[in-house]
Amino acid sequence: MRQHFYEGMFLVDSGKFATDADAVTNDIMSVLAKAGATVVAHRPWQDGKLAYEIQGMKKGLHYIVCFTMRGAGMKTLIRQCQLNETIIRQMFIVHSQQIFDATVGAITGAVTSPPESQSNERPERGRNDRRRDEMPVDDDE
Repeated sequence: MRQHFYEGMFLVDSGKFATDADAVTNDIMSVLAKAGATVVAHRPWQDGKLAYEIQGMKKGLHYIVCFTMRGAGMKTLIRQCQLNETIIRQMFIVHSQQIFDATVGAITGAVTSPPESQSNERPERGRNDRRRDEMPVDDDE
């Protein structure tokens, strides 16, 4: 089986993360390791109020992880997340290599903005665009 490129979003208790960030991070990494995943990049993403209460919690921290793994390991990963007390919810997205690399770059800060166009002129229009603009408009229709 071939390796797939995944982005995982883990919702964890923000209080636990504030008191012991290393333990929470290690919990997430150990769950991924048990499923056979190779972590490429990870970081805390967003901390804040949840849209609705989940397991009695009103605040949470979203932790984003980019990893590679065989497709067969997904069932194990989901089961490990359900058994873990630190992880409240999880979501996984399969990416193409190009999107995965861009996401990893955004997480690690290695992405630079694309160069801006040097010309401020409008792009060349299609063959019939100019004639269409010059045609009289029939208001009777």
